[in-house]
Amino acid sequence: MSPRRAPAPPIRVLIVDDSSRQREGWALLLGSQPEFEVVGQASDGAGALAFARRNPVDVVLMDLHMRRVGGAVAAERIRTDDRVAEQGTPPRVILFATVDLDEQLPAAAEAGAYAVLFKDVEPEALFDAIRSAAAYRPS
Repeated sequence: MSPRRAPAPPIRVLIVDDSSRQREGWALLLGSQPEFEVVGQASDGAGALAFARRNPVDVVLMDLHMRRVGGAVAAERIRTDDRVAEQGTPPRVILFATVDLDEQLPAAAEAGAYAVLFKDVEPEALFDAIRSAAAYRPS
């Protein structure tokens, strides 16, 4: 009999959006999948950075457009922050938009976002994006 492998730990996800309904919807969706663990929520980029400085996170799902600190600015800060790096590998950021992505892509790319998706993305495509982001290791 071959030894059993321990199951992989869940992918730790931080959800960031200024809409509590959006955050709760994503949390319910991800909570339906045992491979994901929602480790926190924040209502803006400043809250996301503060959370990531205190807690290990694999993937951040974050709205591009928020009132105080938007997604592109927060993605850059999370990616380059020394205290976030102390938690382990900096999380990969998936940004979400509700409007034309062509206008948003340059800022998102410059900020180091892993991907930019529409908020109405199909669940399986969202799950695939999270899995891919979590597995990504830059060379």
